[in-house]
Amino acid sequence: MSAVFLSELLRLGGVEVRGELDPATRFRRIAYHSKRDVSGSLFIALVGEQVDGHVFVADAAANGAVAALVARRWADEQANPPLPLLVVDDPVAKLQELGRARRELLPEMLVVGVTGSVGKTSTKEIIASVVARQFRTFKNPGNLNSEIGLPLAMLEVPPETEVGVFEMAGAWVLRELALIADIARPKIGVVINVHPVHLERMGSIEAIADSKAELIEALPEDGIAILNGDDPIVRTFADRTRARVLTYGLDPSNDISVSNLVTLGLEGSEFWVHIEGERYYIKVPMIGGHAVELALAAIAVGHALGMHISEMLPGFADATTQIRLIVTQGPNGSRILDDTYNASTPSMLSALSLLEEVGDKRKLAVLGDMRELGEVSEIEHRKIGRRVAGIVDRLYTYGELARTIAEEAIQTAAIEGREVEVESFAANETERLIETLRAELAAGDLMLVKGSRGLEMENIVAALREPAIEEEDGP
Repeated sequence: MSAVFLSELLRLGGVEVRGELDPATRFRRIAYHSKRDVSGSLFIALVGEQVDGHVFVADAAANGAVAALVARRWADEQANPPLPLLVVDDPVAKLQELGRARRELLPEMLVVGVTGSVGKTSTKEIIASVVARQFRTFKNPGNLNSEIGLPLAMLEVPPETEVGVFEMAGAWVLRELALIADIARPKIGVVINVHPVHLERMGSIEAIADSKAELIEALPEDGIAILNGDDPIVRTFADRTRARVLTYGLDPSNDISVSNLVTLGLEGSEFWVHIEGERYYIKVPMIGGHAVELALAAIAVGHALGMHISEMLPGFADATTQIRLIVTQGPNGSRILDDTYNASTPSMLSALSLLEEVGDKRKLAVLGDMRELGEVSEIEHRKIGRRVAGIVDRLYTYGELARTIAEEAIQTAAIEGREVEVESFAANETERLIETLRAELAAGDLMLVKGSRGLEMENIVAALREPAIEEEDGP
């Protein structure tokens, strides 16, 4: 359903066509990266903090775009545009209007909105995997979760969809998530946590909490707010919604909780899950200290949709749900815990806890900067340094902010009478770090690699990854 017709846009009003376009024109999709596959597409010129997308209109035309959705202020200055233009006051606002119109064409789709500071994508993926066992399910692809991404995702929804699971960010300014919710119209809202992530932009933890609560406040009276009851801030959101509230977490006071939790390291976890008076013993193969909370969020959504636990369990076995922390083969018989997608204090601590739980030989960690923490940056990096001092045998830091992790690890280890080998690398010393790791790693070693997305630490893992050994056919 990703195709967009010119007639759809014209029906919205406020769209002026400049150039030769058949009223029946069908755009393959709406694209905003001019150098990617834009053939047959409508290119939308987005204006960001540093880049004005209008400068890429010519590139989009050269790469096969059919037309461009542009701002009037820019179009009025163009004498000979390289392709037909759809001129509007605000391209993003028109995209949002189009996404809202598409949502109205899907009145039977029940939307599950997922938000939080850390783990939104993993939670969305697992919820969608569970729900898909019973319903025709759509999930927003990749990170199409913003005031721009979500309307684009809405254009992709197949008409037969019964449940749409949408990750919703709303991390940059207040009312952004409210706008997203107005487009998607969720009936179930899931809030997984509130942490000081993007603190530089939001200013305070209270502002971050207010932003996340916008999803819950948007739910209808017959909706369901699913809240992580173990998070003290999220638990207070129960007072900010008119919807029914369902809490989940490790604490037995939650509506959905666990007992007799046994972590199985790289094999996953097993536990009793208690669902409003009923209990079931289950095993989930997802790894990492946060896996149980992710599973409980998905179970809560499945329960809200009337699914039985037996119908949900196959969704946890889907290998594609373990999208973040991956175990891969490293040099010289070592193993690598690849958790390079992003980093915050809670996710760092969770990954370190997993490293502590598994492996009986040397434990190493390559830890990069945690960015956008604002004035609490040094405090949060020192938290990681204190934790890592009691877990790893050898620590490598990557980036300037991460040097604080190294400093705190050295100091803490000295106080505790423990020896930790530490070496720090700048962000422009990638090759030297890779060569150092390749020479250092040995059989039986387990190494965690984690840092903020902007460091692109997945390139370090890719350089170290060893291909799987294939068995030869025949004798």
